[in-house]
Amino acid sequence: MSDFLREHLLAPHYLGWLLDGWLVTVGASLLVAAGATLLGVVVAAGRSSSRPAWLRASGAYVSLFRNTPLLVQLFFWYFGAPSLLPEALREGLLAGRFISFELLSALLGLTLYAAAYVGEDIRSGIRGVPVGQTLAAQALGFTRAQVLAQVVLPQALRIALPPLLGQYMNIVKNTSLAMAVGLVELSYASRQVEAETFKTFQAFGVATLLYIVTIGAIELLAAWAARRQSAVPGRAAA
Repeated sequence: MSDFLREHLLAPHYLGWLLDGWLVTVGASLLVAAGATLLGVVVAAGRSSSRPAWLRASGAYVSLFRNTPLLVQLFFWYFGAPSLLPEALREGLLAGRFISFELLSALLGLTLYAAAYVGEDIRSGIRGVPVGQTLAAQALGFTRAQVLAQVVLPQALRIALPPLLGQYMNIVKNTSLAMAVGLVELSYASRQVEAETFKTFQAFGVATLLYIVTIGAIELLAAWAARRQSAVPGRAAA
């Protein structure tokens, strides 16, 4: 029995590799989701602005990052962007004195990419806020910035929450592409384990289960948020 287990199961230290990779995936996903949400608010505000310069700039941003492959963008930030920096700064970044350059380039690429999609979801939420509330706030003397920050955005984020959670699921899955720039996340770790043990099914099977658990947790959060929204009077009808 013990020989069977040794032959067909992964040793504990290999499971540790996968767990470490999963923790990197979760940590990177949380950072990217937070950064993409903050930047997405700025993009959504620009896309909803009446100022032509803001409207054009935010529209160009969305078009650029949504219409180019994520993998190409990651390669640009990892291989291309450093060549544009001063030599001293480039060497410091590549040396990873403060943060791994693989992690930095992955976080930057994933955040900028995800923000284009998150911004569009938030913009849809902004459009779902009744115009009358904006007019009422302006009549009370609110500035344009106050209307956006205190009246429109809180409601827009609630409206946009279900699609935003879908984007956060995509962020978790997209972190797997960061293995292409050397980030030792879950997919990278599973390939390492497979190369060491030749247990392809076990290595990728455990990785798949960890992805399912992570995405499942977000789906449970989405279901809870949907129940909360439907419980608000008038929300279901809207």
